[in-house]
Amino acid sequence: MFPAAPLALALVMAFATATDAPAADRIRLAVQRTGTLAWELDVIKTHGLDRKLDLAIEPIELASTEAGKVALKGGAADIMLSDWLWVARERSLGGDLVFYPSSSTLGAVMVAANSPIRELTDLKGKKLAVAGGPLDKSWLLLQALARRADVDLKRQATIVYGAPPLLSQKALQGETDATLTFWNFCADLESQSFRRVVAMENVMQALGAKGPVAILGYTFEGGWAARNRSAIDRFLAASRQAKEILAASEAEWLRLAPRIRAGDDNALAIYRRRYAEGIVQRRLAEEEADARALYVILAEIGGTELVGPARELATGTFYRPAAEH
Repeated sequence: MFPAAPLALALVMAFATATDAPAADRIRLAVQRTGTLAWELDVIKTHGLDRKLDLAIEPIELASTEAGKVALKGGAADIMLSDWLWVARERSLGGDLVFYPSSSTLGAVMVAANSPIRELTDLKGKKLAVAGGPLDKSWLLLQALARRADVDLKRQATIVYGAPPLLSQKALQGETDATLTFWNFCADLESQSFRRVVAMENVMQALGAKGPVAILGYTFEGGWAARNRSAIDRFLAASRQAKEILAASEAEWLRLAPRIRAGDDNALAIYRRRYAEGIVQRRLAEEEADARALYVILAEIGGTELVGPARELATGTFYRPAAEH
């Protein structure tokens, strides 16, 4: 019986040593199962980037962006992917959300390969499908640019709103002349011989942006970020590393293909190219300057229903990691 005592003592000491080790910092990440953030999280976990950076990232799968907003504001999630427009609106209403850029990949106006539509003004008199509804940012920016060419798309085109999958089907069936939709649905249409007639990155630059604008980014509470700055900055580092892996590795995309649900290898290649194009390369100050310029345009055309009471981008909207201070 007695020889077991040293073994028991060793186990107790090993357990005590393990419990003395600092626990990894937990981050509850709101993700949509088929969204780009879910792809990146898969890469982070597969390559152990979270463990290397002493993070315990807990995915909270949600059905929609709106569900993510509820989870974030209700304290059930720490970080989600959203846009600086929503963050600025929340700040103008007294909230304390902050934003850090993630991707500048955007949608486009897609048309069939044989369509006579070649430019924005050709949409006059046509049936234009719009994903995201009347207050979708891309739709508002497209209207703003059209107005500069004396085209009122709401009056001079037939507009139909709908969910992106449904609009893609209608486009393929020839029920609409053009479709303004989200980037991943653009990639699917592009793989089926549709072409991008008006790219949203070009629209934003025509409206005054100096470069590709990352409207989409990581969103979290400012107070939580102040208490967890080190964890946040390590999470952003893990995200950057995951993006670099995705940009460089074809094998990684093949591994992720079932999650991405691209129609075929051609569609997957388009997904990869468009994703890589959106990896943020600019300084944070440049991103913020362009966001301020575009916010004024969005506030003018979308009004308080879109942006709340503020006519300018709220101060403090953009989060600055310690390395960028």
